[in-house]
Amino acid sequence: MTFSKRTASLKQEGAYEVLAQAQKLEADGRSIIHLEIGQPDFETFDNISLAGIQAISTGKTRYTPPTGMPSLRRAIAQDAGRRREMNISPKQVVVSPGAKPNLFFPTLALIEAGDEVIYPNPGFPTYEAMIHVAGGIPVPIPLKEENNFSFDLAAFDNLINNHTKMIIINSPSNPTGGVMPKADLEHIAAAAQKYDAWVLSDEIYGRIVYDNIEVTSIASLPNMAERTIIMDGFSKTYAMTGWRLGYGIMPEPLAHKVGLLLTHSIGCTAHFSQYAGVEALTGGQAQVEAVVSEYKKRRDIIVAGLNDLPAINCQTPQGAFYVFPNIKATGLSSAALANRMLADGGVALLPGSAFGAFGEGYLRLSYVNSIENIEQAIERMRHVLENKD
Repeated sequence: MTFSKRTASLKQEGAYEVLAQAQKLEADGRSIIHLEIGQPDFETFDNISLAGIQAISTGKTRYTPPTGMPSLRRAIAQDAGRRREMNISPKQVVVSPGAKPNLFFPTLALIEAGDEVIYPNPGFPTYEAMIHVAGGIPVPIPLKEENNFSFDLAAFDNLINNHTKMIIINSPSNPTGGVMPKADLEHIAAAAQKYDAWVLSDEIYGRIVYDNIEVTSIASLPNMAERTIIMDGFSKTYAMTGWRLGYGIMPEPLAHKVGLLLTHSIGCTAHFSQYAGVEALTGGQAQVEAVVSEYKKRRDIIVAGLNDLPAINCQTPQGAFYVFPNIKATGLSSAALANRMLADGGVALLPGSAFGAFGEGYLRLSYVNSIENIEQAIERMRHVLENKD
């Protein structure tokens, strides 16, 4: 078959690929510990699930406006504005089935063939995919381990130019767990204004942070709201991955264009999911705080365990629920070690190279699993490393 050029560079996302391999081994009777998928292991909070069930039982199973129910858009605008200390209008909010449409569609609306888009590497694989599909030129910026995996600002300054149409940032980060310091965001914001570039800020992990770290949204910096797209959603914070509910916040004219793309592609987001979203934002938030506290315990255990392994060095992440240990001293590529961990140790994790060329030399482990399983995974990894020859 012959396919269009826009699909030529598309490939499977690494997490789903490793998950399929792990599930095949499980089907053959192997014991596998899953540290590959970034999906909370908690159930959706009871009040949210009940709101969704009640919505279905009362007939909330119809079409809604493509950009979302007015009540949900208002709730998002109020919640997001309060947390970021910004004034956000509901007209700036675009609700989507999952968060990814609010990565893809603003990119499609803004990027012309040949426009350059700067994006973090290692980073979420969808960034590079959507740039290619839009006809843009991906420009990877390395994340520096010694700077908590924030941008290499020297490389950034060398690469941004008059052809740069968009800068993508992700803080807290997948796959590194790094949080970008406010000073770095101010540096990027100044460059975006100088070169008249848009910023797409992926803030899906914005509420999963530790040690009283403050996460600044670049949209809240002076003169940035008019050139920033915030992408956020419910999957990570509220354990709602299967509900498929996300949103974007952007200037109203762009929100209108993105709404048209939604109209002609997806139509609208599930009616009952949106009612669950309203409850998530307006109901009690104690469960979010409890889950983040549990993630912190797991983070501390997995970081200490990894640093006790031979030839592994793991920085303590500031947010999200991933660790990104440095494995260069093992002498193995990230793919080779990840494959060995799965085949010989029964531990499913991802090679850093699955997140771009600058991810080579690292692994990504998701600690959305029980402490017991995390501790067992560390011991299995120890066995593999001690017998890797």
